[in-house]
Amino acid sequence: MLDKCVRDQWSIDDLDWSSPPPVMTRDKEEMIVQAFIDMEGIERLAGALFEVQREKTDDPTLHKIFSTFVVDEKRHAAVAARLAEYYNVNKYKPYKESEALTSFRPHFLALVRNTSPEIANAYITSGELILDVALLRSLDDYVADQMSHQAMHLINRDESRHIAVDFHMTEHYCSDEYLAEVSRRPRPPVREMLRMAKVLGTMMWHAKPFLQQVFLKPMDRTDPSGRRVQEAFKRIQLVLRKPTVARAPFSKLMIRLQELYNHPVIGKVLGPVLLRALGAEDRAARILFTQEELARTQQMSFDELAEDALAVKYS
Repeated sequence: MLDKCVRDQWSIDDLDWSSPPPVMTRDKEEMIVQAFIDMEGIERLAGALFEVQREKTDDPTLHKIFSTFVVDEKRHAAVAARLAEYYNVNKYKPYKESEALTSFRPHFLALVRNTSPEIANAYITSGELILDVALLRSLDDYVADQMSHQAMHLINRDESRHIAVDFHMTEHYCSDEYLAEVSRRPRPPVREMLRMAKVLGTMMWHAKPFLQQVFLKPMDRTDPSGRRVQEAFKRIQLVLRKPTVARAPFSKLMIRLQELYNHPVIGKVLGPVLLRALGAEDRAARILFTQEELARTQQMSFDELAEDALAVKYS
């Protein structure tokens, strides 16, 4: 993986920016420019998350891999900013990052820095799946322009490496060795546990509007069928139910909340509260997989699960 990370580096200047943008309606141009403005912010957030993971790992190879990921995300942010400028042909209005993304960023970073690494990794993996499997692909299809295709091809190649390592880290954090190591650590003081719970709860409170405004609203436009985002959410649910993952306390909590939301009676009564606790909205909280899909993925390795998610991206 490290060899791939080094070999497959590229520059924003490798792209050919000389072709003129296509003619668009005002509504489409405004939507596309805003989407790339937000994509820049998402990529900068992803870079900051990988910086935290780099700081926390003791593995020298992973440290180098995460260093390349930080470089990747900074490059992706620069490309997104350039694409926003490229498609902003008519300068219809001033643009700024969506408020929900601005509000969400510090709380997500606080979670990754201050909570347990397995919880942080679960959210990083989920975010990468939604970004890579759904948002970037559907946005590129909607733009339907060679300039976007060039950029997204290279960005998607980078993101595929990120997802592969995300799944590797998921496997690590639910391994017998890691759990045994955690069990030997002294129990955190009650004050520290309450502080971590507050950090997690605050992040989840801001997660729902972020998910709706920055991911789901654009995808309602770019992929009206909802197929891609449903596939991304389904992969998140299936990974969470992998037997070794599902035994972790945080996984048990999330699975239980989702089961309650899908209960025919409890879900109707406590639905809004459960959604807020999950940091999700209905499309993410519904059970999306079949029993056949669950049985199939239960038998797959984490590498195979990563490959399965990447295959959906390119389907």
